[in-house]
Amino acid sequence: MSLAVITGASRGFGAALSEVLIGNGWDVIGTGRRKAHLDAVATRLGSAFTPVVGDISDPVHRNAIVELVTERRGLALVVNNASSLGESPLPSLLAISSDTLRRVFDINSIAPLLLTQRLIPAMQAGIGVVVNMSSDAAVEAYPGWGGYGASKAALDHMTSVLATEAEKISVYAFDPGDMRTEMHQAAFPGEDISDRPLPETVVPAFMELLESRPPSGRYRARDSRLATL
Repeated sequence: MSLAVITGASRGFGAALSEVLIGNGWDVIGTGRRKAHLDAVATRLGSAFTPVVGDISDPVHRNAIVELVTERRGLALVVNNASSLGESPLPSLLAISSDTLRRVFDINSIAPLLLTQRLIPAMQAGIGVVVNMSSDAAVEAYPGWGGYGASKAALDHMTSVLATEAEKISVYAFDPGDMRTEMHQAAFPGEDISDRPLPETVVPAFMELLESRPPSGRYRARDSRLATL
């Protein structure tokens, strides 16, 4: 049985992906900052889902994840999905605070790399896959999205370099596009975002990437033949 680690699994895309993977026979170690939400996912998905409550930027939390993986065998997938938008409403780059910028980079760029460093040794050559969740804000210039976009651009570049250094596994940046999530709503407070697709509709594109195993690189959900966006 294959094992996946998914950060940010308490809601949105992380929870939707966990459900599909478990439905396909996987075990999932899912992390999240909010215990009630993570426990709700665990109740719905059953014993194949192991919840780990904590902040991915906290080294103690990362240690807990690594310890759980060490107790098992067959780590096949790491999905660095946990992200922070920063402030809401989104501030301009001229107004963003140093504390917010550091926090966004800690969660979106630094923590994924530090966790991946710890988990790659548990992956078998030719089987392991690391997916870093990207964003169109990493490559497009949207007012207000400078801090978040810069953090995702940094993650994209680290993904590209890691792919050249960790040649025995597949390393991807995956851009899911806009989704109807709590974080996306926070970017547009008070606005109706019901026109955005639900996270569940993006999971098939992710699964196509996982199952087809193309060369390491950056991929967009909207380019998938399975995309329903």
